[in-house]
Amino acid sequence: MNIVSTTSTVARTAASLAAPAQDAIDTARAIHQAAMQLLPFLEQGKPVTTAALRTAMTTSFGGSDAQGFWVWKDAYEALETAQVLFLRRFGPAILSQSTTPQATLAMMKRIAELLPTHTRRSDESQAMQQLSTPLPLAFVTAHAAAIASCDLVLEPSAGTGLLAVHAEMARASIALNELAATRADLLGLLFPRFSLSRHDAAHIDDHLDAAIEPSVVLMNPPFSVAAYVDGHVADAAWRHLSSAFARLRPADALLLSPAPGCLPKTPNGGPPSNACSSKAPSSSPQRSTAVSTRPMGRRPRPA
Repeated sequence: MNIVSTTSTVARTAASLAAPAQDAIDTARAIHQAAMQLLPFLEQGKPVTTAALRTAMTTSFGGSDAQGFWVWKDAYEALETAQVLFLRRFGPAILSQSTTPQATLAMMKRIAELLPTHTRRSDESQAMQQLSTPLPLAFVTAHAAAIASCDLVLEPSAGTGLLAVHAEMARASIALNELAATRADLLGLLFPRFSLSRHDAAHIDDHLDAAIEPSVVLMNPPFSVAAYVDGHVADAAWRHLSSAFARLRPADALLLSPAPGCLPKTPNGGPPSNACSSKAPSSSPQRSTAVSTRPMGRRPRPA
């Protein structure tokens, strides 16, 4: 692992993400516009075909991908944005009409199945591991957190808001953070009422406003890369986790949605959540849940 100042893909990508630019803002608006065109497909329960996605993107950007107006990463973020818009409009009804969490999860799966798969990765998405949380897993993660209206939910690597929208449906307060300029601008369009910062989430506790004291953290961090660092970073997810954990209020919940095997083992061979719990004062035990595809318990709801 080498710290690189000039030519590495990760370093160049991270540097370009550090601050918003006019083209990023324009791209975010075009993505949002494309998502609005895709929303009726989800509302009507119709599959979004690749052709329909290309048409929406070409219309919104004023030209095709072949002409260089947009890349498929932009198209996939439009799909994710459409899901956020759909959940904002219909999510509360889905929750109220579902008799069990399993029924809600089944609905989330049906929505996700209407969308084309992400088969093309851009240099940026690969270099920075911008792999968004699938809608069903986002629901499971948020459900495990048992988010209530009294919570302040922090999402340190917020992406396109697929986790955050579940916190919004619970009427919680939200603090969003995203380093990538286009994604951050898109979050600003999607969640204008909530605070938005643009820090490297691996150091979120160092840079976040001291007044932000979350009771819940939802996160799906990069698992083997770090901003401004070239090469494989074995403890990348652990850096994100530990910094977010340091900011978490005592006796509250951190929900992690990582790639399997991305977190290091603790000295005693246990999962990272054990290590987190050992750092908490004995009078206020932390509740931390690592979420993959395995069954999990739920954080108790506030009394």
